[in-house]
Amino acid sequence: MRAQVIDGKAITARMRAEVAEEAARLTAEGWQPKLVSISVGDTAAAELYVRNQQRQAESAGVLFEARNYPAETSLEQLTGILQGLNADPRVNGVIIQRPLPDHIPVKVLQKTVHPLKDVEGMHPASIGNIVYNDLALGPCTAVAAVEILKTLPLKLEGLDVTVIGHSEIVGKPIAFLLMGLGATVTVCHHMTRSVAMHSRASDVVFVAVGKPGLVTGEMLKPGAALIDIGINRVETSEGPRTVGDADFESCGEVAGWITPVPGGVGPVTVATLMKNAVLAARMQMEHYRDAYARTEH
Repeated sequence: MRAQVIDGKAITARMRAEVAEEAARLTAEGWQPKLVSISVGDTAAAELYVRNQQRQAESAGVLFEARNYPAETSLEQLTGILQGLNADPRVNGVIIQRPLPDHIPVKVLQKTVHPLKDVEGMHPASIGNIVYNDLALGPCTAVAAVEILKTLPLKLEGLDVTVIGHSEIVGKPIAFLLMGLGATVTVCHHMTRSVAMHSRASDVVFVAVGKPGLVTGEMLKPGAALIDIGINRVETSEGPRTVGDADFESCGEVAGWITPVPGGVGPVTVATLMKNAVLAARMQMEHYRDAYARTEH
């Protein structure tokens, strides 16, 4: 029996409808959510992402402004630009597109974005809040992957989960999010002696490494759920293709559920970004109201 392919686009459509409703409510209150995208230097690599984000934003009633700066823009100049956006009440979220030129460290820029406008969930405060099970604006890819798991008919409490990959913005946040939901989590990485030993014992496997074909069917427990977060471009006899970190054919023979690449975690990640945008706008609106509320004497 082949695995059920998880339809990321259907999950995205449901999320987008909810986001559009909230964006309409905020707009009626005078707070239409607005995102600003920052690209630096050669933007060809990020152009597809920016266009996709813009399309998704517009369909959800979120304003979207794409800004491109020349490659020679200094870190100091970019820091000043971000501080200006932090102070602008008309801007509710900032997206920093990657890749950036070598002289611009991405972590410094992520720390410069105000946590209330950190719609990508990359600020150290946003990542740190997950440890306290306080998820406001979480890292979009990690949150999207866990949202997909929540749509499956599996009880999360006590679920055995293996996360392959321990990056700061995907693998580690997924592990903390799942622990917050009551799952028992094993995190594997390049120093793990036998990844297959852990993955075969698990009800759910997440993989986010960037190695095509890393997970094969023989590494899975029959009926397990496989959430493939990898995005890799590979050359085939039919030309270039986008594939995940799992060998879809062999895993599909063993797994109970599997996410396709493309069409799985990717669309849900963009929907999560829009969900964060309206949440950020709501949080800022309440912050301004509380800060500037008139008090009667």
